[in-house]
Amino acid sequence: MTDKDGLPGPLGHDQDVTTDLVRLMPRDLIFTMRFLGESQHRLQRHFQDFIETEMGSAGMTPQTHPMIHSFIERHAIMLRDFVFSGVSLSRQFHVDEIERLMGDTTSLLRVDIWDDLKSYIAAAETQFRSQVPVLPNLLSGWESPASSAPDGGQ
Repeated sequence: MTDKDGLPGPLGHDQDVTTDLVRLMPRDLIFTMRFLGESQHRLQRHFQDFIETEMGSAGMTPQTHPMIHSFIERHAIMLRDFVFSGVSLSRQFHVDEIERLMGDTTSLLRVDIWDDLKSYIAAAETQFRSQVPVLPNLLSGWESPASSAPDGGQ
């Protein structure tokens, strides 16, 4: 089953999800920028200084508010993430644009992504399967009252 663009429709249980995700890449895969390391720290430090200055000018200091540093750090992280998310969302590239920029005429990038998807999906499924035996105890508080009754709610 395909949609108007010839892309796969809803997945059946017998379909290979990895192959379907790769087929959807031209439409759904977006490459975005991500700032890491010192850039994150530098912008967060900027916002910490900015917030501390602004709050200090309004009379809120560590002397008047002993827990202010936690508030400042938390809000600096939120402002940093807001800035970096906004920049990342405004600079997105589709897989075909990246392949063109890389000179990847044989779509090796898609093959590499397929391999990674397959591997991570298998790892996620294995991790979940290892947790299944403890789920009944973890979810017992979520059971309906009828199913937890000694006679099965009958």
